[in-house]
Amino acid sequence: MRIATFNLETLDLSAAADPPLADRLPVLRPQIERLEADILCLQEVNAQPETNRRHAERHFAALDALLDGTPYADFHRAASETRKRHNPLDVHNLVILSRWPIAETHQYWNDLVPAPRMQCVTAEPPADGPDEVFWDRPLLHVAIDPPGGAPLHVFNMHLRAPLASAIRGQKESAFVWKSVSGWAEGYHLAAVKRTGQALEARIAIDRIFDGDPDAAIVVCGDMNAELREMPLRILCADAEETGNGSLAARSLIPVEARVPEETRYTVRHAGRRLLLDHILASRGLALRLDGVEIHNETLGDEVIGYAAVHHSPESYHAPVVASFRD
Repeated sequence: MRIATFNLETLDLSAAADPPLADRLPVLRPQIERLEADILCLQEVNAQPETNRRHAERHFAALDALLDGTPYADFHRAASETRKRHNPLDVHNLVILSRWPIAETHQYWNDLVPAPRMQCVTAEPPADGPDEVFWDRPLLHVAIDPPGGAPLHVFNMHLRAPLASAIRGQKESAFVWKSVSGWAEGYHLAAVKRTGQALEARIAIDRIFDGDPDAAIVVCGDMNAELREMPLRILCADAEETGNGSLAARSLIPVEARVPEETRYTVRHAGRRLLLDHILASRGLALRLDGVEIHNETLGDEVIGYAAVHHSPESYHAPVVASFRD
């Protein structure tokens, strides 16, 4: 069984898509075909309206074009939705493709962790009181029925990037802040969103373990965090962190530790090699790990690429694929 994760970075078909989808398909399609995945978790998949009518139903035309002619075209599919459900988001959807039937689909978006209430102290004009802080994106969870085995629980997630959230009246433009204090509070707000969503995922995982201590669970996605950062520490829940050996069976194991350190990265940022995309497996599943690949041989530096490469068709995230014995 091969499980993979890949951030496609704003896969879109709209007239405003930059670069056009036609330029991206010859680059992205060989990458997903090389994965030979039985289960593929994708991030940043945009959905397109079926008509020009306001509030028209959206569908995954760009994704369908990417999958056309590949084995994934016939895979079972689950995707994230708006808070009110029944329609994909316009941007940054999560999609899970599975060779085997999907028995259950769940979405969590402040469902297990209510939005915390915070009052921004640097807002201009001053806030009248605390506001709810919702996560930027949902969390997608499916239960898959592989042949001859117990259900496999797959989580697909895309945590907020470590960029400061907007604070009312504190920005001169998209990337220019008016004050250090405003920027610092925006960064604090972003951290609350990142760790809060990791907490919601962890609670969902523990509920599965409550029902089945031996459950097979895998968490995939672009966590926008490295292994020792707080979101990953929350998700992995090492016994050294909880201090309780009886909880060790609920830990998740980062399978990418199998990859040699010199090639253990999924993003290149201003010359730094970062491991931001992860596959975390429950202990029983990790014992069946047969191999891990990070396809970063052609990965460009995102800072240089955005500044110097006009209409770059690639994703600046490398896919990760893990193989497990049956």
